[in-house]
Amino acid sequence: MGDVHEGFDRPGASARVLVQGQPVEGYPALPPEVGRGSVLRVTEIGEEILHRPSRPADAEFGTPELAMLVDDMFATMYIAAGAGLAANQVGVDLRLFVWDCMDEDGVRHVGHILNPVVEEDTTRGRRLIEDVEGCLSVPGATVDVARPARSVVHGYDKDGKPLTIEGFGYFARCLQHEADHLEGRLYVDRLAKRDRKDALRQMADRHDAVFAKRRILTDKLLAGRAPEVG
Repeated sequence: MGDVHEGFDRPGASARVLVQGQPVEGYPALPPEVGRGSVLRVTEIGEEILHRPSRPADAEFGTPELAMLVDDMFATMYIAAGAGLAANQVGVDLRLFVWDCMDEDGVRHVGHILNPVVEEDTTRGRRLIEDVEGCLSVPGATVDVARPARSVVHGYDKDGKPLTIEGFGYFARCLQHEADHLEGRLYVDRLAKRDRKDALRQMADRHDAVFAKRRILTDKLLAGRAPEVG
């Protein structure tokens, strides 16, 4: 999910933070994964990998390659100013997504999940909230989308340990948005024809500006890793 944060403008250590659903004290503005990861190309609407269900993880659990992919996805999410990113958005056919997203209570949620399954909410009177939504694979476009106010997702961490994540408000929206990606569904697929057309027009108008900003943030990330001279 995109266009929520301004790149590296993240809450400091004073904010309440949940990492993998657990409270953490003194968490840095940039997760450690960002410092280890490499920036990957973000796929865009129309590319085949975004429009089909992703492959479940199996042999990948516990491997260095999976840990590296999680790091790379965090780094890519940051330079693209996103709140969430799915593996097929970096060209990888795997049921995995990462997030760094604030909720309405000012709680910051950071983590990753593999083989996520969104718990179906059968509660009578389920509340939907319409709010603005963007996507790193539809760069520059933002449109209101109605989604449930609460979301519970079950899956596994990169080592294969079971994981359950609960989100409310904007974080619930983020979880649902990323889970949709792994089913081959973009948020624009949920829109009426006129709204979808408007989103694609926004993308065409803002595409160059979005990528210029990503280049600036990539340079900033790389500069922060450069060794000091002297």
